[in-house]
This record gives sequence, C-alpha cells and structure tokens, in this order.
Amino acid sequence: MLYTIENKKLSVTVSDAGAELMSIKTKADGCEYLWQGDEKYWEDRAPLLFPICGRLVGGYYTFGGKEYKMDIHGFVRVSTFTVAEKTDDSITLSFASNDETKKQYPFDFAFKATYRLDGDRLVNSFEIINSGSETLPYSFGGHPGFNVPLGGEGAFEDCYLAFGDKCAPELFLLSPTCFLSGETEPYKLTCGKRLDLKHSLFDNDAIFLKNAAKSVSIKSRATKKSVTVEYSDFDYIGFWQADHTDATFLCIEPWNGLPGFDGKTDDFSTKVAMRQLPAGECEKMEFTIVIK
Repeated sequence: MLYTIENKKLSVTVSDAGAELMSIKTKADGCEYLWQGDEKYWEDRAPLLFPICGRLVGGYYTFGGKEYKMDIHGFVRVSTFTVAEKTDDSITLSFASNDETKKQYPFDFAFKATYRLDGDRLVNSFEIINSGSETLPYSFGGHPGFNVPLGGEGAFEDCYLAFGDKCAPELFLLSPTCFLSGETEPYKLTCGKRLDLKHSLFDNDAIFLKNAAKSVSIKSRATKKSVTVEYSDFDYIGFWQADHTDATFLCIEPWNGLPGFDGKTDDFSTKVAMRQLPAGECEKMEFTIVIK
C-alpha cells in the first residue's frame, strides 16, 4: 500500500513494501526527483539495506558455527512494514523479526523508518532496536536513486557531484565480482569538491568512498535544480548506476557497512564494518534529502 505525506514544498510517497520511498515531487511544478524504476536498468527506487550492505561471498555467512543464506542487501527491502504513526507531513513504519527472518538471521530486532518533511528537506530517520538477549550484528544503508538529468533538462554529462566541503576521500577498490579487494586509493576530485558525471565512471560497478565530506549534491550546468544528501551519521558514501548503460539515474548511498572481501566467507561476529549493538539497546541514524 502507498502512503503520501506533504507540505507546501514537497509531496512524498512511501510504500509499506520495504518502507521504500516511491516518489519525491516538488509541489510548485510537479517535478519528480526520485527514479521511478525501469526493468531495463534497475527496477527499484530507494530500497533500505538491512542487515547487510552489498553481497556475501557465496551468498551466505556464518555465525556461531552455523551457515545462513542471505541475498544481496538483506531482507528488509522485500519485507512488509506496518504503519505505526502518520501525520500530514510524516510517517513511521515498523518491522520486527519473526520466524521467517530467523531462518536467515537468527536475531531478535525491531526496525523503524520515519520520513518527515521540513520545508524543502526530507528527513529519513531510522531506529534499529536489539530486542534480544545477545549482541545484534548488523549493517544498514540507504540506496535512493535520483533522476539524472534533473528535471529532464540537459544531458547526464551536464551534471556533476558537488561535495559540501573540500575533502580527500579514499576509494574502495573492488574485485571483478564486486567484492572488496582489500585495497584503497586516493580518489581525486576537482578542487577537492567536484566530480563531473559520465556513464563510464560506473563500468566497474559502484564508487564507494570513505573520508568524504558529509554532504553531496547533484547539480547541473543546464538547470538550477539540485538534490543534496546530508549523511553525518554514516561512515561511507557510494554512487551507483547500472554499468555499461546510458541509464538516466544516479544512486547516492549512505552506508554503515561494506560488502565482503573477495574469496572470504563472512562471519557476522567479525565482518568488516559490521555494527555490534548490545542487547536491549537502540541505535538511531538519519540522512536528509534536500530538494532545490
């Protein structure tokens, strides 16, 4: 089921399937900023990634001496949420562990996603609650895709990424099978703040960075429209579109988590960048999408 929240600036639609954002439109001109899905390139729009970000080598992991299978990006993105609270300009959806989730993830948890409008800002807030009696290992990330070129004005190559502050990020080098290679290298930005977009940037899958500035915008030489993602609660930022295509979208992905290392089976008690939440505790994080 779809739910709409709105204020004077924005209209946002959210689905109970995966608590996924389905639309972000400006009220003034009806411009759609969120990618609307296309099976030729990528069917999703803005999935939530939990309890893993990325792939597992062999499609499984170990914990406590047992093996568990799990698909890329985890299962929350394909789970049905319940609306816990809704107002005109905000909505909270929730999901909790059950017998089915424990077949692939043997932990008790609750997951809440809140979307709240504040002027031209969409605040995306999340709570991960450890409702069990043992430490909860997890990763979490966002994966929103945005229409590029913005408003259909100009070409993809007219657009660029503008970081909020000058920075010297490091790029995670990926293997041919899209796992971590174990190596990083400096990722050069023009004047430490700008990356001009072109489709070939994504021919080796995603660009994943650490030590980047905590906000980044999609801007264009062909329009004054822009999308900014602020992600101070997240350790890493990624950029992705379907490789070797002319796809007209770009994902900006704040992650607290990383894929596995090529050739190595992950153990959730030691997996790289996995968060370890003590029993009974709750962790909150958010990122904000600003539409101009």
